[in-house]
Amino acid sequence: MKHRTIRYDRGLFYLCLLAVFWAIGLLYAGAYTTSIQAGMAFLDWPLSNSSINPEGWLTNEDMRAEHSHRLLGASFGLLSIALIVWTQLREGRRWIRQLAVGFFAVLLAQGLLGGMRVLFDQLNTGADHNLAGQTFCVLHASGAQITVCVLATLTFATSHFWFKAGNTSLTLSPSTRTFGLIATLTLFIQIVLGAVMRHAQAGMAIPTFPLTPEGSLLPALWSFPVTVHWLHRLGAVFATVAILLFIGKLLSFPDARRRFSMLAMAVVILLGLQIFLGAATIWTQKNPAIASTHMLVGAFLLTTTWVLTLATYRFPIRKSRSDETTQAQPNKPIPSNASVHTIAH
Repeated sequence: MKHRTIRYDRGLFYLCLLAVFWAIGLLYAGAYTTSIQAGMAFLDWPLSNSSINPEGWLTNEDMRAEHSHRLLGASFGLLSIALIVWTQLREGRRWIRQLAVGFFAVLLAQGLLGGMRVLFDQLNTGADHNLAGQTFCVLHASGAQITVCVLATLTFATSHFWFKAGNTSLTLSPSTRTFGLIATLTLFIQIVLGAVMRHAQAGMAIPTFPLTPEGSLLPALWSFPVTVHWLHRLGAVFATVAILLFIGKLLSFPDARRRFSMLAMAVVILLGLQIFLGAATIWTQKNPAIASTHMLVGAFLLTTTWVLTLATYRFPIRKSRSDETTQAQPNKPIPSNASVHTIAH
């Protein structure tokens, strides 16, 4: 189409930003619904008590939380359709058009997982356990993180920074990108553990922090809730180490410090806030607002880490002098009196 161009489109970028802010509200609504255990306020889906506007939903806290989450999710779907239409008409990059369609597909799958979470709950199936319902809960919570990361990718790729970055190179070690991918993956696994813990009602399985009630790092008695809770705490340690190693590696290069210092600082601040909120969730006996904010900041941390990693891929890597020297050394002539051992190595 002749109207498609490969350039910065302010309108598309602002539409992506609107979707990001909408996603923040949707994530918090979902987290708060889980925190007050209101996910089954309605036993049907996609309607709520067979209605789009169920009676009494504004006055009942559980119904208000769950129905607000559903309404935000439905309107989020409309935003994703708007992104598809805009990119198909205006965006010249094929992969961006495909990414917009992919975002809608992921969001649709996410909505279906939320619906299955309701329909397969033991309150509907009559089963003597709730394994199916809890499995869909965890998949729904994990899918939310993937959805936000896809949206963040789309937003970053339509930003002015993206187009500006493509014209410059960056002195950076390729291993830095690997550190970023490891940090992102570690964070995602940690969030999945958190989802399992929340939906297994294990958020207070160890009711003290940082030590157990016995004053040690390890619980005296183990059970499934205690194990999941403890693994979530251990995962926080691994995630913290992975993030700090990535940030330290990235900022060891002057070029990266100039371009990424603000975003790297945001990652570190979010990490500190997330650790505090995790502790505060225990100290306040799982206050719903604090627990929900803990989940939301975790999503921010994952998304920001992913965007920072993605940003390093946008810049062509310019070899540092040390890299060039290292690659030049094997081409040096070998002295005639070199030993067989030296030549062999």
